[in-house]
Amino acid sequence: MDVLYLLIPISVLLVFAIIGVFWWALQKGQFDNIEREGDRILRGD
Repeated sequence: MDVLYLLIPISVLLVFAIIGVFWWALQKGQFDNIEREGDRILRGD
């Protein structure tokens, strides 16, 4: 039962870290044009 005092704060911090990384990716434009990369892979140069 004592381990929950450690695991719950760690899991909350992990969730906030994941949300932060996702927000950072949105702000940097990582998901602006996802169709272009699919076309680039399929068509080649």
